[in-house]
Amino acid sequence: MTTERRLRVGDDEVVLSSGVAPKGGGQAAVYPLADRPGTVVKLYREPQGPDQERRVERMLNLTPLGGRPTNTSQPPELAWPTAVVRGVDGEFLGYAMRRFGEPEHVPLIGLFTRAQRLRCFPPRTDWRFLLGVCWNLAFMTARMHHEGLVIGDFSSNNIVVDGNGFVTLLDCDSIAFTDPASGEHFPALMQTADYSAPERQAGGPATRHTDNFALAVLIYQLLTVGNHPFGGVPHGSSSDSTIKDNIAASCSYVVHPEAVTTPRNMIEPTVLPPSLLALARQAFGPGVHQPDSRPSAEDWLRALDSERSRVETCPARPRHTYGFHLTTCPWCTRTRATGQDPFNLPPPRPPLPTPPPTTPPPTSTPFPRTLLYALIALVAVLAVAVALAAGS
Repeated sequence: MTTERRLRVGDDEVVLSSGVAPKGGGQAAVYPLADRPGTVVKLYREPQGPDQERRVERMLNLTPLGGRPTNTSQPPELAWPTAVVRGVDGEFLGYAMRRFGEPEHVPLIGLFTRAQRLRCFPPRTDWRFLLGVCWNLAFMTARMHHEGLVIGDFSSNNIVVDGNGFVTLLDCDSIAFTDPASGEHFPALMQTADYSAPERQAGGPATRHTDNFALAVLIYQLLTVGNHPFGGVPHGSSSDSTIKDNIAASCSYVVHPEAVTTPRNMIEPTVLPPSLLALARQAFGPGVHQPDSRPSAEDWLRALDSERSRVETCPARPRHTYGFHLTTCPWCTRTRATGQDPFNLPPPRPPLPTPPPTTPPPTSTPFPRTLLYALIALVAVLAVAVALAAGS
């Protein structure tokens, strides 16, 4: 049975149907509004203290990243709160924001697997497209840092992408910022282990340096169609070594391939053009424990901008694009070696040959009924004649 829940979004009362399946992680759930198809509400699962309520209220007075003219087809880069959501008794429950959902927007993590790439972006699922997504991601990060914002919880789960490769950051209530009116600082409290720099894992605050670490991981994953730079098992460690453990130990196969056992079909780091590979090795080598030495969003932006104009297209498969530094198509080579094409569906199987028609067995011709009757009569006559001859 569906029940209704009444909420107040800003000054308006709305009805939330509990029959609608929410989306979201452990901290909150996101619900659509039936009478406002372009708006969703994010409701916290547990009661929030005054700090979080004050954070959201202060965010309503800010318009970050809003001063740049953009193409009309480009969505906002931030899913910023648009109104406070309260219960009918006035208790703080969460906030409203613009809807960024499928099929128009898909989580960034969907670009890490072939099935998701082909399902969500069938006309343009190639390496050139992924390179453009990286550029947009670096540009968004650089703009946020320029305005004094720190993403904090920077991962493939809270970024969505549209069909043109434009990115939008979700969960903006977890970013770090300073309220310009009051001077109060609101820190970033959330993090995702696979994208957390060692100092963040150790309990340190989120900074633009920790964002730069996560950005480097995301760019590497996109350009290698999903491979995490700290994946694999270091030699001499237990088989249950995690990505978080490898980050803390500064053990990346991108920098020290001889020290890590990686899955057999791992994409080679050299698929990245030299300028991008150099930034990756800086981020995953010295930059792991030296935050100041990590490439910034601007560093990535400049290198990506240069590489976008030098992408090659495979003459055999147009959806195979790659860096100019390679003399042969890496995706064709991978397809021949593994049977897996990262950017194309497998060719359809040829139909089974149709068996030749078989000649039906001959059918017996039914005995004519009239002839049968005549034979019976003849037999009867002969029987009578034989009997008469025997009695004479």
